[in-house]
Parts: sequence; C-alpha cells; structure tokens
Amino acid sequence: MDKSERYKIVKFPTSRLATIDIGAAAFGKHHIRALIELDVTEARRKMALIEKNGLKVSFNAWLIKCISEAISKCDLIHGIRRGKRKVLIFNDIDVSIMIEREINKEKVPLPYVVRKANQKSIEDITREIEIGKGQEIEGEENYVLGDRKNRILMKTYYLLPGFLRSMIWKLMIRNPFLIKRNMGTVMITSVGMIGKFHGWIIPVSVHPLCFAVGSIVKKPGVVNDQIEVRESLYLTALVDHDVIDGAPAVRALAHLKELVEIGFGL
Repeated sequence: MDKSERYKIVKFPTSRLATIDIGAAAFGKHHIRALIELDVTEARRKMALIEKNGLKVSFNAWLIKCISEAISKCDLIHGIRRGKRKVLIFNDIDVSIMIEREINKEKVPLPYVVRKANQKSIEDITREIEIGKGQEIEGEENYVLGDRKNRILMKTYYLLPGFLRSMIWKLMIRNPFLIKRNMGTVMITSVGMIGKFHGWIIPVSVHPLCFAVGSIVKKPGVVNDQIEVRESLYLTALVDHDVIDGAPAVRALAHLKELVEIGFGL
C-alpha cells in the first residue's frame, strides 16, 4: 500500500454485529414483498387539526395503530410457524420499531417493542415512543429499549464468534415465544423519514411481518375525477409466505390501505 494514501479508521459499532446476524438469519425466510403507495393527505390534514388543539400524535404511532388494527382482522398474517405443521398466532400484537440514539457520540438505531399495540390508543403509543427516545442507556448492550436485559449476557453475546451467534439466532427463530419476547411479531423501520426521496426501501427481516416506511412526497392524484396535489407514502411490506398465502395477505394489506387513507383513529 502506498504510504502517501490518506485514510481514516473508525470504530465498528458493536450493535452492527446483531444487524449482521439478523441479516444472515433473514435469508432463511420466504417473504412476499409488496410495494405499496398510500394516500395520506386526509390523515395528515386530521393530524394538523389535532396539533392545533394542543395535542401531540406522531405519524409513526398512528401508523402502528393502523397496522395493528389491520392485523386484528387477519391475525394469521403475523403468525409464526411452530414445527412443520403448526402456526402459532398471538392475541397480542407486539410491534418493534427502531429509535435512533446517540452512544459515544455515534448515532445508533436501537429497537423498541411496543407491547399490545392493538390494545393501546394512538396517544398511548405516541407517549411510549417519546419515553423510549428519552430512556437512559449506558451502552449498546441495552439493545432493546424499554426492556431490561442482562448486560453480562449481552456482552458475552457480542464476544462470541460468528458461527455461535448464528446458532443462537437459528434456535431463537424456531421458537415463537422467544421471537415474541425479544423482537415482537411485527417490525416497522422508518428510515425513509430521514430524507425525502421517491421510491421504496426493501428491508430484510426475521419477523413474520415487516414494514419499511419510506418518504411522504407530494404528487398529482385523481380525486372525484379531478387532478389534485396529494401526499403519498411509500410503504414496503414483507409477509411470510410459509405462514399465509398471497390472497389473504393481499386482502389484509388492502384493508390496511383503507385504514390509512381514511385517517383511521384520528
């Protein structure tokens, strides 16, 4: 190597090991991918009115509520295979989201699991997310916000070689109860909210149901045979094809589209 070359070396975040492990485990999932475009004009209008009345409702909290409502009408969509011939469907809908936190002056996305989202109001979910954003953390060993983890076990996990961490993940994703306890049954990642761009994000996940929230962009739409400026949300859905067939999955996602476009719950 030419010594005249200039470069820098940065510390590899410990939490990235878990991200790599999840990515490797996700290749064993048989997800159907759906690229959806949702008109959120009415929902955004209702949110603006709510904020004028001095109340706070986050867009992500509302979307979590819409998703949990759609799941409650087709609960198989968040079912988890148990063995070869059974699917376990939990009554509770636990939704995992990513919250960006600063650790050692580096921004790191850490998961937070909203438990029993189907039983909570949009306001409750909004407050819970705000609490997660303000939670005191000592390091990346607190890899799930809101849950108390054994820091010694987490540090040990990060010290293990890759093949042993892979074995742990393979054992965990075969156990529906471990999945629900540690990750929830639904994943939502909102990386598209960071910057505006036209397009869909294609995530990888070990969850039976995963959503990637893209940007909200203004574009022309047809309403009552008239062209208007509308606000559209790019949303990607991953559905476990081992658990549910395409037709009922499409019906569930169509129901989600209806809930979003009428501004459900606002």
